[in-house]
Amino acid sequence: MRYLHTMVRVKDLDESLDFYCNKLGLVESHRIDNDSGRFTLVYLHAPRDAELAAKTHAPLIELTYNWDTEDYAGGRNFGHLAFEVDNIYETCRKLMDVGVLINRPPRDGHMAFVRSPDNISIELLQKGHVLAPEEPWFSMQNTGSW
Repeated sequence: MRYLHTMVRVKDLDESLDFYCNKLGLVESHRIDNDSGRFTLVYLHAPRDAELAAKTHAPLIELTYNWDTEDYAGGRNFGHLAFEVDNIYETCRKLMDVGVLINRPPRDGHMAFVRSPDNISIELLQKGHVLAPEEPWFSMQNTGSW
């Protein structure tokens, strides 16, 4: 068995692509527009997974955009997406600088959570050893749910 992708339904494809690509740093792998089914599938990968994604079409995130919009409640029901990052403090700072709310700050130098525009919980994990606690992260409280 091998991991292929996680499917996330999105209400606004442009807003979601802005979040996942421009803010979080993922890269579009490929997309499928299905006129008869009235949906678009956009597949994304992490920059370090480019070679593997090109070769095996995995690991990927599948953004499913149904052209006939509806509200998707309970995005947290499926769990979360998880990404390993080189420096959790730098990553969280970059996300905050572009307006992303850090729901669970990396107080422990290891883990943080943010949410997508569609309320999908995204876990960020420090690669390798945990970083020493630093301000402002150490004193930051949780905001909302994660």
